[in-house]
Amino acid sequence: MDMKTLGRTGIAVTDICLGTMTWGSQNTQDEGHAQIAMARDAGINFMDTAELYAVPGSPETSGRTEEIIGNWFAANNDRDKWVLASKIGGGGNGFLRSGRRADGPSLREALDGSLKRLKTDYIDLYQIHWASRGHYHFENYWRYAPEKQETADVLANLEDMLDVLGDLVKVGKIRAIGVSNETTWGISQWLRIAEAKGLPRLASVQNEYNFLRRLFDHDLAELSHHEDVGLLAYSPLAAGMLTGKYLEGANPKGSRKDYQKGFWRQNEFSEAATREYLALAKAHGLDPAHMAIAFCRSRPFTTSTIIGATSTEQLAVNLGAKDLTLSPDVLAGIDAIYRRHPRPL
Repeated sequence: MDMKTLGRTGIAVTDICLGTMTWGSQNTQDEGHAQIAMARDAGINFMDTAELYAVPGSPETSGRTEEIIGNWFAANNDRDKWVLASKIGGGGNGFLRSGRRADGPSLREALDGSLKRLKTDYIDLYQIHWASRGHYHFENYWRYAPEKQETADVLANLEDMLDVLGDLVKVGKIRAIGVSNETTWGISQWLRIAEAKGLPRLASVQNEYNFLRRLFDHDLAELSHHEDVGLLAYSPLAAGMLTGKYLEGANPKGSRKDYQKGFWRQNEFSEAATREYLALAKAHGLDPAHMAIAFCRSRPFTTSTIIGATSTEQLAVNLGAKDLTLSPDVLAGIDAIYRRHPRPL
């Protein structure tokens, strides 16, 4: 397993990270623990969760995933073998702290709750799950309106959070900080304020990245290169779309589309692009999941690619990508498809 460093922290992580967000809703605790064991045996040392999980987030399910992970640590006494990442909800969720956005006081409250559920006294990477001011991630791309943001309020909120995060690093409750579902401007402000005040520096940004959504390739890639803020790429299979299992309106029982009763990644544009990527994989004798994950891992800005699964069988398939290096011919084929389908979602 390849190792990368989280930003400038010196913390070494495997370049594949175990995603956990279905444990406690689609998956039982036993199934979650089986996935942890499988990832461990494959050499993975990096695991990502959030206070919002299990998904879809709700008062009934949120927090369960962290509890399942905490129960694993208690039973196996191996917390020190893992680099553990978790997140505070960014706000606007309606039930976490009554929907209040992330700020200094809520950071302390949320972190203490996560530490209790995770049965640990520290989190290696603590992240802001999404930008409360508004962002273009998830399916907000078509209605993103940054002109409605109040700059002074946004910056005051970031400074407030950084002040508290600095305190939490000093007392040892967290080792490093990151963001998720962020923008180039947002990350630049986190970095600017941290440098000006001598506060913790962002180590990573966890954004969606896959064949169907490559927004990171441009301004974010430039920032990542110059500022050492690596990508933790989530949804490398576009929530399963890139395996082909949803083509022609298919809705496999037990799938994410079936469980969540909706699937916004599927449309005429994403289907056309997916068919071309599947054909490319077939032409080169590759499993399409392996090709998609290997591509994410190959990008110069990627620190780690997050793979999640609802079964150990799926996880075993995804782990098969860990030894794959894509050939120049495959990479050229991917580039050609991307030029024809640059924004299918």
